[in-house]
Amino acid sequence: MKKLSIISLGILASLQFIKAQVISSKRWADLFSYNNVFAMKEDNGKIIAATENGIFYYTIATGEITKLSKANGLHNTGITAFDYNPQTKIGLIGYDNGSMDIITPQEIKYIVDIPIATGYNGNKKINHISITGDQAVISVGYGLSIFNLKKKEFGDSTFFLSGGVYQASNEATIFGNKVYSVTNTGLKSHEMNTTFPVYSTWTTEIPGAFKHVDSESELVFSTATAAFIYNNGTPIQLPTSFGNIRDVVITPSNIIVTDNRVYTYGVNGVSQNSISLGEECNTAITASGKILGGTVLSGIKDESNNTYKPSGPYMNIAYNINLFDNNQLLVSTGARANNYNEPAINPKKPGFYYFNGTEWIYPSYFVNNPKSINILDATINPYDHNEIFFTNYTMFDNGVYRMKYNTTSKDFDFVKYYNLGAQPYYRRPVGFATDPQNNLFVSFGFNDGNPSIGIYDKASDDFIIKKYVIASDGVQKPVFYENMLWTPLPRSANFWVYDYKNPTNLSDDSDYILSESNGLSGGGILSVAFDKSGDAWIGTDGGLRVMSNAASEIKTAHPKLEPIVIEQNGLGEELFRESAVLQIAVDGGDNKWVSIDGGGVYYLSSDGQKTIRHFTKENSPLPTNSITDIKIDKKTGKVYFVTYNGIVTYQSDVTDVTSNFGDVLVYPNPVVYSNFKGKVTIKGLAEKTNIRIVDAAGNVVHSAVARGGYYEWDLNNQKGTRVASGIYFVLMTNEDGSDKATAKIGVVN
Repeated sequence: MKKLSIISLGILASLQFIKAQVISSKRWADLFSYNNVFAMKEDNGKIIAATENGIFYYTIATGEITKLSKANGLHNTGITAFDYNPQTKIGLIGYDNGSMDIITPQEIKYIVDIPIATGYNGNKKINHISITGDQAVISVGYGLSIFNLKKKEFGDSTFFLSGGVYQASNEATIFGNKVYSVTNTGLKSHEMNTTFPVYSTWTTEIPGAFKHVDSESELVFSTATAAFIYNNGTPIQLPTSFGNIRDVVITPSNIIVTDNRVYTYGVNGVSQNSISLGEECNTAITASGKILGGTVLSGIKDESNNTYKPSGPYMNIAYNINLFDNNQLLVSTGARANNYNEPAINPKKPGFYYFNGTEWIYPSYFVNNPKSINILDATINPYDHNEIFFTNYTMFDNGVYRMKYNTTSKDFDFVKYYNLGAQPYYRRPVGFATDPQNNLFVSFGFNDGNPSIGIYDKASDDFIIKKYVIASDGVQKPVFYENMLWTPLPRSANFWVYDYKNPTNLSDDSDYILSESNGLSGGGILSVAFDKSGDAWIGTDGGLRVMSNAASEIKTAHPKLEPIVIEQNGLGEELFRESAVLQIAVDGGDNKWVSIDGGGVYYLSSDGQKTIRHFTKENSPLPTNSITDIKIDKKTGKVYFVTYNGIVTYQSDVTDVTSNFGDVLVYPNPVVYSNFKGKVTIKGLAEKTNIRIVDAAGNVVHSAVARGGYYEWDLNNQKGTRVASGIYFVLMTNEDGSDKATAKIGVVN
C-alpha cells in the first residue's frame, strides 16, 4: 500500500535534500498539484519527479512519497527544468523567471544571477538543464550557460545572437568534451575551450528544427517527428515514425522516446518495446525493468496503470476556496479579465476540485467537456450535502449547475442546469451565499446592465430573480451578514446591500447603496468582511474603508465610511491608499488578513493600526503577490491563501477566541538562546488578556495587555534588556477578571 508523508527535516536528510533558507517554516504547507510530471530521474530504486510547483520522491519498493516545494525548502514556484545526478546526489531546478535552486546534501541554495544577454528582452525562463559530473548546461531563450555545481557558480555563457536576433537553446547536453545544443535551426556544438562564448565559432552539426537532446554512452536528439542517434556527424534515425515527440531520454541500457506512446530501444537503436499508458505523457524512464511515465494529469504512471503522486488538486490554477465541515474543501478555478468584465477562460477548463476530507476528487464532467467552463464559485447544497452548486461565468453556457457526489464511483453526476433566464453574454453568475435558514443566493451581472441576485426556491427547483436598477454590469460574491446580502460592485464605485426579509417575497425587500458620497474610494468595489464589532471592512481598487456598526449604520439617512489612518514618520497616512484590496478575512482574534493586488498579504491588528506580519512571494511560500482568496478555519487557525499559481496554507496562532481562556500554550519552551533567538509565543488567550511575567522571586519583569488570543514576548524585561536564565511565571487574567491562567517559561541564555 502506498504511504504518504509530508517532507520534514529528518526525511530531507534521507533524501539528501537539507534546506538552508528562511522563507518557509513548519507553519506553512502547500496544496499544490503534483499531477503534471515533466522530468524524472532514478537513484537506486527511487524516482525523483519534477512538477510545476515542486518535486516529489517516490520509493518503488515501499511506495513512500515525500514532497519538496516552496512551503518547505524551495525558493520559488513555476518549475520549468530539472536534472539530478545520482552519483553526486546534487539536483538543479530551473524556474520560469530564470532563477535556480541547487540542492546538495548540505543545503538548498538560491541562484538568481544567471547571465543575461545584453539587450535581450524576451522570456527568461530556463528551458532545460542537463548535468554531467560537476558541470550543468543551462538552456535559455538567448543561448546557454555552464554552471559549476561544486563551486555553485556560472562559468562560460554563449549568447546565440545572429543577425541581431537571439536564438533559443531548446535543450543542451555535455557529451565528451563538447556541448551539444538543439535549436530551431540545427544541432549545434562547441568544445569547452576559450572560444566557447563566441557564437560565431559554434558548428552546426546537422541543420534542422530540433527539440530534444540527451546523452549517456551515446548522444540522441529529435525533431518533433523523428529521433536520431548521433554517430560521428551522421544521424542514425530510429525505426519509428512519430507524431509529436515530447521527450527523448537515454540511459546506460536503452533509449526512451515519449510520444503518444512510450517507445524503448537499445542503445544501438534496435526497437525493444512500445506501450501506451492511456493518457498524455511528458516524459518516461525505465526503472526496475518497467516503464514509468511522467503524465500530464496523473503523476507517475506504470505499465499496470498504477499512479504515484502526493495528494493534491487536479491542477494548480485556483481562484476561490470554500471550507465546510469535516475538513471538506471546494476550489473554483475561474477568472475574469478587463476590469471584471470578460470571462478569462483557461483553455484546460479545469472546473472545480473537491476535497472530501481524506482525498481530492476531480469530476470527470470537466474532462474534454465541449462547453465553455469558467467556474467562479462552488458550494455545497444546503438542502443536500451530497450535492454541489457551481456558477459558470461565461458568455455562452453561463448559468448555475447542480451536481451530485457519487460515493461509489467517487465522481460527480450532472443533475440540473439553471440558466437564470440567460441569453448569450448576459446573466453571468459569480458567487453564492447562504443564511442560517439554508436559503441559497447567487449574484450575477449583466442583467440588462444591472447587478442581480438569484434566490433558490426549493419548491420549484429554480431561482427567483431580484434585480436592482443601478448602472453596474459587474458584481462580486455576496456576503451574508445580519439578514442582509452585502455585495461589492467591481465595475462601479458603488456597494449594494440587499435586505431580502422574506426570500420568497420580493415586494417587501429593501435596497441600500453606498457610493462616493458615503466615503467610498476607487472606481470599483472588490471585497467586504465583517469583524466581531459588527464593522464592515470594504476593499476597493483604490483603498480600504470601514463602516462602524454596519447593520445599523446602513439603514441611516447618510451612512458613513472612514479610512484607517496610521502614523508614518510622524504623519498621518491612509492605510492602503490607492491600492487594490482584493480580499479581506477576519480571524478568531478579530485580526484582519488583507490581500493587496501585487503587494502580498498583510496581517493587521484588530483596529488596523499595526502590521503583525506582511507575507510576500519574496519572504514566504506564497506563489505570487496577488492572492485572489483568503479563508480561515477558525477552529484550527489555519489560513488558506488562494492564487492562480496554487494554494498554500499558514498555521496561525489564533483560533476562535472568546472572552475566556482556551488551551494556553507557550512555545518554544524552554527557550535556549543558542537554538532560538526569536520571540516566545503564548497562545490560547482571551480576547483581552492582562499579562504579568514574574521571576522565581516574584519580581515583575514584564507586563502587557494582549488582544486577539495570543502574545509574543521578546524575553526583555521592563528596562528593555534580556532577562537572565531561569524559570519565569506568566500570570494572566481576562478583561473582567472572571477567568485566570498561568504558564511557565524556561530561559537558557
